[in-house]
Amino acid sequence: MTVTRAEICVTACADAWRGDGEILAAAMGTCSVLGARLARSTFEPDLLTTDGGPLLTAEPIPFGAKAGDVEGWMPFRDHLWLVLNGRRHVMMGASQIDKFGNTNISCVGDWAQPKSQLLGVRGAPGNTRCNPTSYWIPKHSTRVFTEKVDMVSGIGWDRGAHEIRRVITDLCVLDFETEDRRMRLRSVHPGVSVETVVEQTGFELVVPDEVPESRTPSEEELKVLREVLDPRGLRDREVRS
Repeated sequence: MTVTRAEICVTACADAWRGDGEILAAAMGTCSVLGARLARSTFEPDLLTTDGGPLLTAEPIPFGAKAGDVEGWMPFRDHLWLVLNGRRHVMMGASQIDKFGNTNISCVGDWAQPKSQLLGVRGAPGNTRCNPTSYWIPKHSTRVFTEKVDMVSGIGWDRGAHEIRRVITDLCVLDFETEDRRMRLRSVHPGVSVETVVEQTGFELVVPDEVPESRTPSEEELKVLREVLDPRGLRDREVRS
Protein backbone atom coordinates (compact mmCIF):
# COMPACT_ATOMS: atom_id res chain seq x y z
CA MET A 1 0.00 0.00 0.00
CA THR A 2 1.42 3.40 -0.99
CA VAL A 3 1.98 5.71 1.97
CA THR A 4 2.33 9.46 1.45
CA ARG A 5 4.96 11.66 3.06
CA ALA A 6 2.19 13.40 5.02
CA GLU A 7 1.09 10.08 6.48
CA ILE A 8 4.66 9.37 7.58
CA CYS A 9 4.68 12.80 9.27
CA VAL A 10 1.35 12.20 11.03
CA THR A 11 2.62 8.86 12.33
CA ALA A 12 5.84 10.47 13.59
CA CYS A 13 3.80 13.16 15.35
CA ALA A 14 1.63 10.48 16.94
CA ASP A 15 4.69 8.65 18.25
CA ALA A 16 5.77 11.77 20.15
CA TRP A 17 2.84 11.13 22.57
CA ARG A 18 3.65 7.45 23.01
CA GLY A 19 3.71 6.53 26.70
CA ASP A 20 2.19 9.82 27.90
CA GLY A 21 -0.96 8.28 29.36
CA GLU A 22 -3.71 10.49 30.76
CA ILE A 23 -2.53 13.98 29.91
CA LEU A 24 -3.82 16.64 27.53
CA ALA A 25 -2.44 16.40 24.00
CA ALA A 26 -2.35 19.88 22.49
CA ALA A 27 -1.30 20.45 18.89
CA MET A 28 -1.10 23.15 16.24
CA GLY A 29 -1.05 22.31 12.54
CA THR A 30 -2.88 19.71 10.48
CA CYS A 31 -0.40 16.84 10.80
CA SER A 32 0.25 17.41 14.50
CA VAL A 33 -3.46 17.56 15.37
CA LEU A 34 -4.03 14.39 13.37
CA GLY A 35 -1.04 12.82 15.12
CA ALA A 36 -2.53 13.44 18.57
CA ARG A 37 -5.88 12.01 17.50
CA LEU A 38 -4.22 9.04 15.80
CA ALA A 39 -2.27 8.25 18.96
CA ARG A 40 -5.45 8.30 21.02
CA SER A 41 -7.31 6.20 18.46
CA THR A 42 -4.68 3.45 18.48
CA PHE A 43 -1.86 3.00 20.99
CA GLU A 44 -2.49 5.78 23.55
CA PRO A 45 -6.22 5.62 24.45
CA ASP A 46 -5.92 7.53 27.74
CA LEU A 47 -4.83 10.78 26.08
CA LEU A 48 -7.19 13.73 26.39
CA THR A 49 -8.00 15.42 23.10
CA THR A 50 -10.11 18.47 22.31
CA ASP A 51 -12.17 19.86 19.47
CA GLY A 52 -9.52 22.55 19.02
CA GLY A 53 -11.30 24.66 21.64
CA PRO A 54 -12.48 24.13 25.22
CA LEU A 55 -14.33 20.84 24.73
CA LEU A 56 -12.79 17.49 25.67
CA THR A 57 -14.10 15.01 23.12
CA ALA A 58 -15.29 11.56 24.08
CA GLU A 59 -13.61 10.17 20.94
CA PRO A 60 -11.00 11.54 18.55
CA ILE A 61 -12.92 13.47 15.91
CA PRO A 62 -12.26 14.05 12.20
CA PHE A 63 -10.13 17.09 11.45
CA GLY A 64 -12.36 20.17 11.27
CA ALA A 65 -15.46 18.37 12.58
CA LYS A 66 -17.65 19.44 15.48
CA ALA A 67 -16.94 17.89 18.85
CA GLY A 68 -19.75 15.29 18.85
CA ASP A 69 -20.01 13.57 22.23
CA VAL A 70 -18.25 15.63 24.89
CA GLU A 71 -16.73 14.23 28.07
CA GLY A 72 -15.69 17.51 29.64
CA TRP A 73 -15.32 21.27 29.39
CA MET A 74 -12.01 22.98 29.97
CA PRO A 75 -12.21 26.69 30.73
CA PHE A 76 -8.99 28.62 30.31
CA ARG A 77 -8.17 28.57 34.04
CA ASP A 78 -8.22 24.76 34.03
CA HIS A 79 -6.11 24.64 30.90
CA LEU A 80 -3.53 26.86 32.60
CA TRP A 81 -3.57 24.56 35.65
CA LEU A 82 -2.59 21.66 33.38
CA VAL A 83 0.21 23.75 31.87
CA LEU A 84 1.61 24.84 35.24
CA ASN A 85 1.49 21.30 36.59
CA GLY A 86 3.04 19.58 33.59
CA ARG A 87 -0.14 17.70 32.67
CA ARG A 88 -0.02 18.66 29.00
CA HIS A 89 2.26 17.73 26.11
CA VAL A 90 2.07 20.44 23.47
CA MET A 91 3.33 20.25 19.90
CA MET A 92 3.95 23.79 18.72
CA GLY A 93 5.27 25.35 15.54
CA ALA A 94 8.44 27.42 15.20
CA SER A 95 9.62 30.12 12.81
CA GLN A 96 13.20 29.50 14.00
CA ILE A 97 14.77 26.78 16.13
CA ASP A 98 18.38 26.25 17.25
CA LYS A 99 20.46 23.22 18.20
CA PHE A 100 19.23 23.18 21.82
CA GLY A 101 15.56 23.65 20.98
CA ASN A 102 15.23 27.37 21.66
CA THR A 103 12.49 28.66 19.35
CA ASN A 104 11.27 31.94 17.96
CA ILE A 105 7.69 32.76 16.99
CA SER A 106 7.98 36.48 17.74
CA CYS A 107 9.98 38.38 15.14
CA VAL A 108 12.64 38.07 12.46
CA GLY A 109 15.58 40.44 12.78
CA ASP A 110 16.47 42.79 15.62
CA TRP A 111 13.58 42.74 18.08
CA ALA A 112 13.78 46.54 18.49
CA GLN A 113 13.12 47.00 14.75
CA PRO A 114 12.33 43.61 13.25
CA LYS A 115 12.11 42.84 9.56
CA SER A 116 8.97 40.82 10.25
CA GLN A 117 6.63 40.87 13.23
CA LEU A 118 5.21 37.43 14.02
CA LEU A 119 2.89 36.09 16.75
CA GLY A 120 4.67 37.29 19.87
CA VAL A 121 5.79 34.83 22.54
CA ARG A 122 2.22 33.68 23.25
CA GLY A 123 2.29 30.64 25.56
CA ALA A 124 5.75 29.46 24.54
CA PRO A 125 7.63 30.46 27.75
CA GLY A 126 5.20 28.69 30.07
CA ASN A 127 4.83 25.69 27.78
CA THR A 128 8.56 25.06 27.52
CA ARG A 129 9.29 25.71 31.20
CA CYS A 130 6.47 23.58 32.58
CA ASN A 131 5.39 21.00 29.98
CA PRO A 132 6.80 18.35 27.70
CA THR A 133 7.04 20.19 24.38
CA SER A 134 7.54 18.95 20.83
CA TYR A 135 7.55 20.79 17.51
CA TRP A 136 5.96 20.19 14.13
CA ILE A 137 7.70 22.03 11.28
CA PRO A 138 6.16 21.31 7.86
CA LYS A 139 9.01 22.90 5.85
CA HIS A 140 12.52 21.95 6.94
CA SER A 141 15.01 24.63 5.82
CA THR A 142 18.00 26.67 6.95
CA ARG A 143 15.65 29.62 7.45
CA VAL A 144 13.97 27.70 10.27
CA PHE A 145 16.89 25.64 11.60
CA THR A 146 19.25 28.48 12.50
CA GLU A 147 22.48 28.75 14.49
CA LYS A 148 20.87 31.44 16.67
CA VAL A 149 17.23 32.46 16.94
CA ASP A 150 16.49 36.19 16.65
CA MET A 151 14.40 36.12 19.82
CA VAL A 152 13.88 33.32 22.33
CA SER A 153 10.13 32.74 22.61
CA GLY A 154 10.29 29.14 23.83
CA ILE A 155 13.30 28.08 25.86
CA GLY A 156 15.50 25.11 24.96
CA TRP A 157 17.47 22.58 26.97
CA ASP A 158 20.33 25.03 27.63
CA ARG A 159 17.95 27.57 29.20
CA GLY A 160 16.06 25.30 31.58
CA ALA A 161 13.30 23.76 29.48
CA HIS A 162 11.19 21.13 31.20
CA GLU A 163 11.52 18.69 28.29
CA ILE A 164 11.92 19.31 24.57
CA ARG A 165 11.09 15.86 23.25
CA ARG A 166 10.83 15.69 19.45
CA VAL A 167 11.02 17.88 16.39
CA ILE A 168 9.15 16.40 13.43
CA THR A 169 9.54 17.90 9.97
CA ASP A 170 8.64 17.02 6.40
CA LEU A 171 12.11 15.45 6.08
CA CYS A 172 12.90 13.72 9.34
CA VAL A 173 12.46 13.22 13.08
CA LEU A 174 14.90 14.88 15.49
CA ASP A 175 15.40 14.57 19.23
CA PHE A 176 17.81 15.70 21.96
CA GLU A 177 18.91 12.35 23.32
CA THR A 178 22.57 13.34 23.55
CA GLU A 179 24.86 14.03 26.50
CA ASP A 180 24.86 17.79 25.93
CA ARG A 181 21.22 17.91 24.74
CA ARG A 182 22.11 19.02 21.24
CA MET A 183 19.71 18.20 18.44
CA ARG A 184 20.17 14.71 16.99
CA LEU A 185 18.90 13.19 13.77
CA ARG A 186 16.65 10.35 14.94
CA SER A 187 15.30 9.13 11.59
CA VAL A 188 14.84 10.23 8.00
CA HIS A 189 11.56 9.80 6.17
CA PRO A 190 11.49 7.28 3.31
CA GLY A 191 13.03 8.82 0.19
CA VAL A 192 15.02 11.44 2.16
CA SER A 193 18.79 11.20 2.56
CA VAL A 194 20.83 12.17 5.60
CA GLU A 195 22.76 14.55 3.35
CA THR A 196 19.57 16.41 2.41
CA VAL A 197 18.68 16.94 6.08
CA VAL A 198 22.19 18.17 6.88
CA GLU A 199 22.12 20.58 3.91
CA GLN A 200 18.77 22.02 5.01
CA THR A 201 19.91 22.59 8.62
CA GLY A 202 21.77 25.79 9.53
CA PHE A 203 23.83 24.26 12.35
CA GLU A 204 25.74 21.06 12.99
CA LEU A 205 23.42 18.19 13.84
CA VAL A 206 24.43 15.17 15.85
CA VAL A 207 24.27 12.41 13.23
CA PRO A 208 24.65 8.79 14.39
CA ASP A 209 26.62 6.33 12.28
CA GLU A 210 23.37 4.57 11.40
CA VAL A 211 20.21 6.62 10.85
CA PRO A 212 17.05 4.53 10.38
CA GLU A 213 14.04 5.37 8.25
CA SER A 214 11.00 6.80 10.01
CA ARG A 215 8.43 4.10 10.51
CA THR A 216 5.48 3.71 8.20
CA PRO A 217 1.99 3.55 9.70
CA SER A 218 0.38 0.17 10.28
CA GLU A 219 -2.67 -0.91 8.30
CA GLU A 220 -4.86 -0.08 11.29
CA GLU A 221 -3.34 3.39 11.60
CA LEU A 222 -3.78 4.07 7.89
CA LYS A 223 -7.40 2.95 8.04
CA VAL A 224 -8.14 5.22 11.02
CA LEU A 225 -6.31 8.15 9.45
CA ARG A 226 -7.81 7.85 5.97
CA GLU A 227 -11.35 6.75 6.79
CA VAL A 228 -12.05 8.36 10.17
CA LEU A 229 -9.76 11.25 11.07
CA ASP A 230 -8.97 12.82 7.69
CA PRO A 231 -11.16 11.43 4.90
CA ARG A 232 -10.75 14.67 2.93
CA GLY A 233 -6.96 14.23 2.79
CA LEU A 234 -6.13 17.62 4.29
CA ARG A 235 -2.82 16.22 5.53
CA ASP A 236 -1.56 16.07 1.94
CA ARG A 237 -2.13 19.79 1.51
CA GLU A 238 0.26 20.55 4.37
CA VAL A 239 2.94 18.08 3.24
CA ARG A 240 2.99 17.16 -0.44
CA SER A 241 4.66 13.95 -1.59
